[in-house]
Amino acid sequence: MRAALKLVGPIVALIGLTLAAPTAAEAGSRPGTEALDEFKADKKKYNTVQNRFFLKQNRFEVAPIAGYVPNNPFAARYVGGLLVAYHFGENFAAEGAFVYSPDLGGNDLKDLTHTLVSIAHQGGAKGVEFQQPVDKMVLGATFAARWAPIYGKINLLGERVLNFDMYLIGGLGMLSIAKYYAVYDDNAAEGGPPTALQKVSNKAVVPINLGLGMNFFVSSSVAIKLDARNYFYFDKKPQYNPDIPEEQSRLYDNLVASVGVSIFFPKMKPRQYDF
Repeated sequence: MRAALKLVGPIVALIGLTLAAPTAAEAGSRPGTEALDEFKADKKKYNTVQNRFFLKQNRFEVAPIAGYVPNNPFAARYVGGLLVAYHFGENFAAEGAFVYSPDLGGNDLKDLTHTLVSIAHQGGAKGVEFQQPVDKMVLGATFAARWAPIYGKINLLGERVLNFDMYLIGGLGMLSIAKYYAVYDDNAAEGGPPTALQKVSNKAVVPINLGLGMNFFVSSSVAIKLDARNYFYFDKKPQYNPDIPEEQSRLYDNLVASVGVSIFFPKMKPRQYDF
């Protein structure tokens, strides 16, 4: 009898706990559960970087720039220009870029050009002339779209937060290329480079403009700009022997690396919400 009571006791306790436990429907209807569900349903997804110090939407940007063409091995090309853009939003803008690089004739030839001309003259076969093609980008005008997918903040030594964005560029335009041949000059002044330039033509080409850049915002209307863009175009291969014309084409690239100051207008409107 006692053994039977010992067996029945745990069973009765288990049945009692089962009857006292709430059903799934009852558990789901508790105030705490309902509040948690409402919080999850209404939870907003915020941008990783909030409270932007600088807004570009519906504003114009004018940026004077100064730069250099580092991938022209034969002539030093210093560039000045102006970038004008309209920002449709924080990520997208339309841009027009205008650049100018002064042509200084033989004064902007690099040492490599003089060296190649001298070596070819000293070691060349009799009756064979050598000419080193030299292309100089002089004028450029391109129209492109900008996409700025990256926005961030930098903490400068714990003293100040610097806002920045990074953008990509893609578009088309027109370049004016001054084409020369550098040849050996027997009548060059003593002590000077024995190189003479023979002008071939000014040629207009249609380049594809691809690049990237960064803006570092220092106030609500001013940013420091770092920019690098490539101007790709097709033209005939270099012709080193004037007696053998070259008809095949190749891809050329003028890389313009520049720094500038961007000025935005009209005045930025105050934020009415976290962005």
